[in-house]
Amino acid sequence: MKQIRIIAGLFLKVVFRNRALAAIYAIWLLLVAFAAATGWKTYAGQQGIRTQMQQAARQSWEANPDKHPHRMAHFGTFAFRQKHPLSMFDYGMESFTGNAVFLEAHKQNTVNFSEAGFSTGLLRFGEISLAMLVIVLLPLILFFLGFDAVARQKENGTLKILLIQGAGFTPVIWGNCLGMFVLAIGFLLPVVIAVAVLLGMQDAPMAGGLLRGSLLLAICLAYLWLAGVVAICVSARSDSGRTALLKLLGLWLFMTIVLPKTLQSAGSALFPAPGKIAFDTAVEKDVLAIGDSHNPNDPHFKHMKDSVLKANGVDSVQQLPFNYGGFVMREGERMSAEVYNAHLQGLYDIYGRQNAVSAWAAFADPVIGIRNLSMALSGTDFGAYRKFQDDAEAYRYQLAQTMNELQIEYIPNAQPAKNEKPHQIGREHWAEFGDFQHEFQPVPTVLGQELPAIVAVLTWFGLSFVLIFFTSRKAKAL
Repeated sequence: MKQIRIIAGLFLKVVFRNRALAAIYAIWLLLVAFAAATGWKTYAGQQGIRTQMQQAARQSWEANPDKHPHRMAHFGTFAFRQKHPLSMFDYGMESFTGNAVFLEAHKQNTVNFSEAGFSTGLLRFGEISLAMLVIVLLPLILFFLGFDAVARQKENGTLKILLIQGAGFTPVIWGNCLGMFVLAIGFLLPVVIAVAVLLGMQDAPMAGGLLRGSLLLAICLAYLWLAGVVAICVSARSDSGRTALLKLLGLWLFMTIVLPKTLQSAGSALFPAPGKIAFDTAVEKDVLAIGDSHNPNDPHFKHMKDSVLKANGVDSVQQLPFNYGGFVMREGERMSAEVYNAHLQGLYDIYGRQNAVSAWAAFADPVIGIRNLSMALSGTDFGAYRKFQDDAEAYRYQLAQTMNELQIEYIPNAQPAKNEKPHQIGREHWAEFGDFQHEFQPVPTVLGQELPAIVAVLTWFGLSFVLIFFTSRKAKAL
């Protein structure tokens, strides 16, 4: 251990003598400050707008006068997706998924108003976030600062002297890896401080933010340890610093750019998903096949009418003790929702198979696993987006069926006379129906969804020690 500490100190001393370190660290601090400021501006601005719009939608709903409940079901309302506080760290899919959906009876609308829809094509090249700096840029910096840690000692003969003095390759490799890890922590520290400050500046509920942030810190440390080990081991197995640098640059380019993009495209090609028009057409076709609640001559609902009249012992709809129109609308809403949810689940299954290609690829590329975990813990992955969609659809269905129940209970079957007002109920019923509430997934659920990524990251972390062992055995002084 004494030898390891000495070699780690020697590594840090050499790095600190590097004139480029001060410039690199200054640029790093500027990038962290820029990403933190951008993250806060995006979060505060978007969260403020969405909260304001959600309140406006609620006020518009409650401000409706006395009205027929079915008209209120079609008047509808909006659901706005709230941002998780940790989205300031990792934007994830936030810019490409919708933020708001209009909720109305008999129809499931898509989530719209994504940032990508209002931006230029440059957004596809990525955004500068704190997560991008840690996952993509920081390993490159570590590679640049550590590529010649051992190779340089080979070239100037220092390594041979260390070995003659009895140091051995094992403490040499371990010492340099430890020095790299300390250096990585020095670069990670400003990011941790920035995230802590940003979380402290916002007033919204943390939504498990402390636990999520702690887990994010843990996986970032494991990832940077792995990056440092790779840099040192490649340096130890290379004949010169130039060779080591080329190997590391190629590895970084392949792991962070080529492989993730290739696997993403491969998932979409292997499991193609239907477009919006094809999806909506299939849903409408199946709904019409089982019955159209707005068509009085539809066989299904005609048979249902005969059954209802017989069960209540009456000859006409006007004699029923409840509003038959609301009864029909309730049944039609139930049937159409079942058809839509079945098609939506099929679409989710396709997306799940697409994402599985990338998820299991984390065993071949640790960068993919870290990215998936970072987005999931930041509440900006597909699972978080799907949770919003499911919550919005459940609220829409509840709204429609509540209005149908009000129609069944309060609206008579007989049509109003010409000199009478249309059938309606009091506006106090609108306020009785609660507002839409968007809740984030619990941390255990998030971790369960990202189990392949967790296992992959732990596997890579364990393999880093195996890599140190075999490098120590196979490395040569010349």
